[in-house]
Amino acid sequence: MRDQLVGYLLGGLEDNEARELEAALSDAEQGDSLRRDLQLLRRAVRPLEWDRTAVPPPAGLASRTLAFVSAQTRPETIPLRPMSPAREGTVPTGRGWLDRVLLAASALAACILVAPLIYEAIMDNRARRSERKLQRLSESLQGYAESHRVYPTPPESGPMSRAGLYAPMLVSEHRLVADDGTLLVPDSELADQGNFRIPTLDEVRAAVGTPEFEALVRRMGGDFGYTLGYRDANGRLMPNRNRRRAHHSLLADAPDESGERSGNHPDGAHYILFEDGHFERRELGALHPEADHLYRNHDGDVAAGLEPEDDVIGGSHDQP
Repeated sequence: MRDQLVGYLLGGLEDNEARELEAALSDAEQGDSLRRDLQLLRRAVRPLEWDRTAVPPPAGLASRTLAFVSAQTRPETIPLRPMSPAREGTVPTGRGWLDRVLLAASALAACILVAPLIYEAIMDNRARRSERKLQRLSESLQGYAESHRVYPTPPESGPMSRAGLYAPMLVSEHRLVADDGTLLVPDSELADQGNFRIPTLDEVRAAVGTPEFEALVRRMGGDFGYTLGYRDANGRLMPNRNRRRAHHSLLADAPDESGERSGNHPDGAHYILFEDGHFERRELGALHPEADHLYRNHDGDVAAGLEPEDDVIGGSHDQP
């Protein structure tokens, strides 16, 4: 499968080929080696992201270029050089200059035309990989809800009451592979570190009270945030029941430090997985429709909702 990594990264594989490669990346025996190689390739193509925006040409560039080419092709402007006997009798021309100018222009045009196409292919492939990961997460969460009658729900209080606990809960039931990258957005900062692994519930419990605990809970949810649920009138955190609501968010790209958006995708896209199992791609301008903030409850707090329809996505370390 190693010879398909470049095609996978650039979006050149068919869907069935991409699924086969992703299965190999999750494989216990060959997955580690393939993931390391894929990480190296991601770093190799990263410089293409620097050319995401078009750079306007300097004013008058076209007219100056044409004037230069015209001047180089006029014989009277070409400096005469002493000729060797072998070349005596030949007439100097500007053809060599013209060839070099045309070659340089062709190379520049190729860079201008091809680089954005490659970048667009990378972005399209990144989006498809993100969507396939969301599909796997949806299947894992739906399977958990079918078995337990509720989606993963953190404890009502205490140090383990964190949004990101959903991930260790899925790993502990073997519904997710701890280090297969399902919780990582392609080429994110966390993905680039190359050592992400979801802890088990026992590992989280064992870390409570240690200096490593806060770092652990900040990472355990990966690049995704999870629902903080809601509290009833008595302040009790209610289980995350599956009411199959198509408008109620369950998981999404995790918020950044501002609490207003996610920085997972360079094009500003945000993915939201809903309670009924479907997911949507939204641009930043449509992220918080009709004053229903994705990352804050109706009081404007990063906390559990105030009623059943108040859905809030929290970062991995956020507490209900």
